[in-house]
Amino acid sequence: MFAVIKTGGKQYRVKVGDVLSVEKLEAEKGQVVHFDQVLLLEDGSQVQVGTPYLEKARVAAEVLDDYKGEKVIVFKKKRRKGYRRKKGHRQLLTRVRISGIYPEGQAVETEQPATEAVTKKVAKKETTAKAKKPAAKKESGTARKTTKKETAGQPKEK
Repeated sequence: MFAVIKTGGKQYRVKVGDVLSVEKLEAEKGQVVHFDQVLLLEDGSQVQVGTPYLEKARVAAEVLDDYKGEKVIVFKKKRRKGYRRKKGHRQLLTRVRISGIYPEGQAVETEQPATEAVTKKVAKKETTAKAKKPAAKKESGTARKTTKKETAGQPKEK
């Protein structure tokens, strides 16, 4: 038996016992989450395809750990213009082990759906982004020195 699930904007083909890395989920290590966006279920001879998701089907998974993925380098260049930009990014990921595939939704109802955890995280980011105040401009700490040309026309102080 296998299932195709959707989480973090990506689709994964999973079966019981698989360990996979998905976009960061707001769940503690050892906690059980379930994915309710099941696109397809295959059980030997029977195949169920959702439109777009299967209503009652869900996949349960245990959170193993959170980690950062490989570094991705983003390099932009425009030739002959002297324009070069280099940035790096490491995606936050969660490693999960698939513990069960439930065609009729027999998983425990107290578990938090993984899709809700992702949407809560996105909503939290949006509210914190609105709450931040713009940074104040820094004033230079050093005073500008006057040159001889600037002081030439001024009378000397005694």
